Amino acid sequence: QVQLVESGGGLVQAGGSLRLSCAASGSIFSLNAMGWYRQAPGKERELVAGITITGSINYADSVKGRFTISRDNTKNTVYLQMNSLKPEDTAVYYCNTIPWRRQYWGQGTQVTVSS
Repeated sequence: QVQLVESGGGLVQAGGSLRLSCAASGSIFSLNAMGWYRQAPGKERELVAGITITGSINYADSVKGRFTISRDNTKNTVYLQMNSLKPEDTAVYYCNTIPWRRQYWGQGTQVTVSS
């Protein structure tokens, strides 16, 4: 069974940085575009960054210029470098394919940005 395991979250002050990692079992990365999603309290889950198999990248307007997504297919890992963090970035962050698949949702990693 393919699983995605997110890590790297934590508590950081506004303006700080964090790097999230998502490791997968199986060969999921070689066959799919991958994305980082987030869900803040009381809000719907949203896609914040995506990267295709060939490396094309897209970001939500809210994170452009601050977040960087990358992938290492040899390690079956996708990363999200988050800089200049804002309190509104506070959320649980998840990785999944694009489009997402129900069976790939993991526990996520909590990111909390204090003002």
